[in-house]
Amino acid sequence: MKWMVLPVVAFALVITGCASKKGASSGGNGSRYSIKHDHGPSSPVDVSHVKDAVPIDEPKSRGGNRSPYTVLGRTYSILDDSDGYRERGGASWYGNKFHGHLTSNGETYDMYKMTAAHKSLPIPTYVKVTNLDNGKQVIVRVNDRGPFHPGRIIDLSYAAASKLGMLAKGTARVEVEAINPRAWQSASRAIAAPPSSDVSAARAVPTALTSGRFIQVGAYSQAGSANRVARQLSDLYGRPTKVADVERTGQTLYRVLVGPFASVNEMERMIYQLGQSGYPGAHPVDFP
Repeated sequence: MKWMVLPVVAFALVITGCASKKGASSGGNGSRYSIKHDHGPSSPVDVSHVKDAVPIDEPKSRGGNRSPYTVLGRTYSILDDSDGYRERGGASWYGNKFHGHLTSNGETYDMYKMTAAHKSLPIPTYVKVTNLDNGKQVIVRVNDRGPFHPGRIIDLSYAAASKLGMLAKGTARVEVEAINPRAWQSASRAIAAPPSSDVSAARAVPTALTSGRFIQVGAYSQAGSANRVARQLSDLYGRPTKVADVERTGQTLYRVLVGPFASVNEMERMIYQLGQSGYPGAHPVDFP
């Protein structure tokens, strides 16, 4: 996950450590890492206050974008851009062993920030990561390379993995979706824009909504996962939830919906609460 311009021997040590940090021994004499086996902090750290990465339009970094590059005999190419990128696969996380060391683009890795490593996305890229087993979502900034382990598509910081609920197991099934920073910023400004005086006055009284106004929390490939999330949300917030299936490109997805809502204010408060609880992708939808 970490490569940069280094002497050949040092480069080999870096790649070996990154590729084998899950399971097999890594580091050892001559390694630049003082910790042999990767792990989290010595005692659990509450990262609930750590906010998701905020997508901003950035140029590609000078480091970390050389293409193609070869690791452990396999050659990888960097995508020209991240537009439309979406992929499902395995996720892992990396922690204390790499904390304080340089990432592929020359930044310092901080396991308490919302960052990630990816083999082929341009650096930096902002992505939304969804844990397909529990529906939790985070937004992270890709600033490193990896994971070079079969079946894994992204390596997450300790903080991101904690917020996704995957620390104990170490890995998770995830969906990774690239975010267009300009579109994201435009949407954020539209949501945050202060209402006019007329609208402010009108909002003193809850705005009536149609009976079919819901919040979609997520969409899952497995009905069991969707039902589990729906039950958890119902228990947590005491609100009605439902699971609705929909066909998308020949695949059945199970949408988790909260609602219906009687007012715009009520729905907006719920979206904010869901975002704070690890569901930043929650958004309003109409449901018949």
